[in-house]
Amino acid sequence: MRLRYVIYGAGGIGGVIGARLFQAGQDVTLIARGEHARVMSAQGLRLIAPNEQLTFQMPVVEHPAAARIDHQTVVLLCMKSQHTLSALEDLAGCASPDTPVVCVQNGVANERQALRFFKHVYATVVNLPALYLTPGEVVSFAQGQGGILDSGCYPGGVDELSDRLTKDLSSAGFSSIADPRVMRKKYAKLLLNLNNVLLAGVKDFENTQHLRQLILQEALACYDAAHIQCASKEDVKARQNGVYQMAKIPGYENSAGSSWQSVMRGTGDIETEYLNGEISLLGRLHGVATPANDACVGLARQLMRSKSGPGIVTAATLLATLQNA
Repeated sequence: MRLRYVIYGAGGIGGVIGARLFQAGQDVTLIARGEHARVMSAQGLRLIAPNEQLTFQMPVVEHPAAARIDHQTVVLLCMKSQHTLSALEDLAGCASPDTPVVCVQNGVANERQALRFFKHVYATVVNLPALYLTPGEVVSFAQGQGGILDSGCYPGGVDELSDRLTKDLSSAGFSSIADPRVMRKKYAKLLLNLNNVLLAGVKDFENTQHLRQLILQEALACYDAAHIQCASKEDVKARQNGVYQMAKIPGYENSAGSSWQSVMRGTGDIETEYLNGEISLLGRLHGVATPANDACVGLARQLMRSKSGPGIVTAATLLATLQNA
């Protein structure tokens, strides 16, 4: 049976995955919002990648009710974590509880939310350098394979669908394996994403080394207290070795994180509550102090209030908030 893929959230990650699956001959529908959806519907999705610029004209809708979700459909959630709950509520209003839902997202809270609505939930670790700033256009910086998208059942295991999904992603140019313990990789990726808000909010990111150490130490202490299994640095490095290289594309900045992109686009929200906020939550549940991650959440809220773009505090100012806490 041939699967249909609905990409729910066609920004940097979802747009690149959707474009490559479509290019590989898969049946793909994109769900997007606002101007991005309108431009893609009228002009197609423009994919900029190392040494190529392509345009794909594929179905684009603005709500899952228009996506023709049936028993052959797999839904890939690719939106930011702060949008997951409302997306799931909309999806549940028009899709069967048996619809497979794949959380192709950063953070570790999405899968548990999805399991409230759908019986078959899958987790995918995302290592895919992409950029979305302009409606109708996404950028992939990966040279070699298009990124790493390992997937498995949530909370654990693999099945026929996870095998099929990873084969289709591999055929589309990504490195993707079925992993029964993929959440270990997602918790390791979360450790890296804890720095996203610093990239977005701190003017002198190069001076945040001490802050980053504190953030990481708190996270590891929370993992230990909560008995959370996390892939080691050595395992992560071995998995990434030789898969892709970061390419430079003239006119596009490849160092920008996803939170920086949200601030630049003026979305009015940011993912920090589900990144550093996840560590704050674990700390409160298990009696671990998390002042550095709490300060990062505060910085994110300050970014949203100020609406003045990236880089609103110095590293020294943010560090001082910890010392005065």
